[in-house]
Amino acid sequence: MSTELDKPTDAESPRVAAFFDFDGTMIDGYSALVYLKDRLMRRQLGPVDTVRLILTGIGTRTGHAEIGDFMRAGLAVFRGLTMDELDEIGRKFTGSVLGGHLYADAVERITGHQRAGHLVVIASSALPFQVDTLARELGIQHVICTKPALDAEGRCTGEVDGEMLWGKPKALAVQAFAREHDVDLDASFAYGNGDEDVEFLSCVGNPRPVNPEPELAAIAAARGWPVETFTPRSTPSVLDLPRTAAAYAGLAATGLVAAGLGLVNRSRRVAANTMVTVGGDVMLSLAGIEIDVVGEQHAWSHRPAVFIFNHQSLLDPLVVFRIVQRDITPIGKKEVTRMPLIGQLSWLMNPALIDRADVKQARAALRPALERLADGYSIMIAPEGTRSVTARVGTFKKGAFHLAIQGGVPVVPIIIRNSGELMWRGSNTMRAGKLEALVAPPIPVHNWSLRDLSERVAEVRQLYVETLDNWDDAVARARSVT
Repeated sequence: MSTELDKPTDAESPRVAAFFDFDGTMIDGYSALVYLKDRLMRRQLGPVDTVRLILTGIGTRTGHAEIGDFMRAGLAVFRGLTMDELDEIGRKFTGSVLGGHLYADAVERITGHQRAGHLVVIASSALPFQVDTLARELGIQHVICTKPALDAEGRCTGEVDGEMLWGKPKALAVQAFAREHDVDLDASFAYGNGDEDVEFLSCVGNPRPVNPEPELAAIAAARGWPVETFTPRSTPSVLDLPRTAAAYAGLAATGLVAAGLGLVNRSRRVAANTMVTVGGDVMLSLAGIEIDVVGEQHAWSHRPAVFIFNHQSLLDPLVVFRIVQRDITPIGKKEVTRMPLIGQLSWLMNPALIDRADVKQARAALRPALERLADGYSIMIAPEGTRSVTARVGTFKKGAFHLAIQGGVPVVPIIIRNSGELMWRGSNTMRAGKLEALVAPPIPVHNWSLRDLSERVAEVRQLYVETLDNWDDAVARARSVT
C-alpha cells in the first residue's frame, strides 16, 4: 500500500508515520565516531578508553567483534555521568560539530512528511544525547533509541538498558511503537542506509533505502525499493581555506582603518559606518560569496528601525551590513566579546550586549539600545537569540519587538537564505557561493499591545517560515513591486 507524501492524512484513520534512521541516514557518518574523534582531538578521552575503542574498532572491521561490542565500548566512556550531563554534552556537541553533518536532503524529506501530517519518528541504535538535540531542532517529538542503563543514583553504568536497537530489535521497537500510536505501517515510510536496516525497512509499505550499503542495495534492487541519494555538505575546496583567511584578514584590516578614521574624526559613528559600509563587502568578496538582495528599497523607507534577521551563520550579520550600509548597531549576547576578532571589532559599533543568564540585566540592556535609536541609529538583532543548527526558523524572542515598541520605530524583516550551507554553525571556514536575502516591507508596531504581543511575534515568525518555504514565489512577488 502506498501513500502520496503530500497528501494530508485523515485524523480519524490510523496514522501514517515516517521512520528515519539517524546515523548515515539523517547525518553523514556516525555520530558516536564523530563525537569520540572530537573528544580525542580535544584530549578529553583517557588512554584506557582510547585503546579499548581502537582495538574494538579494529575487531569490528576484521570480523572478530560485533558492532554492538564497539557501541558498548563507546558507552563505557560515559560511565558515571547523569542524563542531564549527557544532555548538555549532546546539546553542545550538536551545536558545535554534529550539525555540520546533517543532510539537507534529510531535512527536506522530514519537512515534507510533517507538512503531509505524517508522524515523524527517529528510530536509531544511538543514545538519546546523540539524537535528541537535532530531533528538537527539527520538530520531531518521537525518538526510538538505545537507552543507557542507570544506577540507583541516576548515573550511567556503561551498559545498555534492555536491547541495543540494532537490526531486528530496532524493527521490533518500530512495530511496538506502531501498535501503541495507532500507526498504519503498510502506509508508512522508513528511511535507512545500513545492511542491518533490512528488517527495519521491511516493516513498512514504503521503504526508502538512503545511500545504501552493498547488501542493502542488492536487496533494494531485488525488491524494487526506490533508493534515495542524500548529498553531504561540501568539504572546503582548495580555494575556500585561503579565501577564508583572506576574508578574516580583510575584516581585520577594515577594522584598523575604521578605528583610525574614528580617532582622526573623534567620532565612533564614523568608525562604525566605515566598518558597516566597507567591512561586510570586503569580507564577503574575499570569501568568494555573492549576495542577491530583493526588496532592498524597504531597508531605506523608514530609518531608524529595528532590523531583524534569521540566524544560522556568522555570515548573517555581514548580509545585514551589506543591506543597511550605515548608522546601525547590533544588540546581541555578551559572549560575542570573547569571540576572536569579531569581539574586538564589535566594540567599534558600540553594541548593547545582553547577559542571557541575567534577566534583569537583559531588560536594562534595552536602555542603551533605545538611546541609539534616539540618536538616529537603527538596531540589528536576531530574534531567535542564537545561531540555529538547521535552516528551520527557531522560536522568536520578544526583545526586538519590545525595543521597537518602546522606541517608536518599525520592525524591518530581513530573510536570509543559504547562509548555513556556506558557513554552518561550528564551522570556521567560508565556502564560496551565493547568498540570497529578501527585505520585507517595514512592520509598524505603534498599535501593538502587550496583550497581543505573543500572537504578533508569531505572525512575524510565520512570515519567515512561509517565505523560506516558498522562496521562488516570494522573490517573484518582491521583484514585481520593486
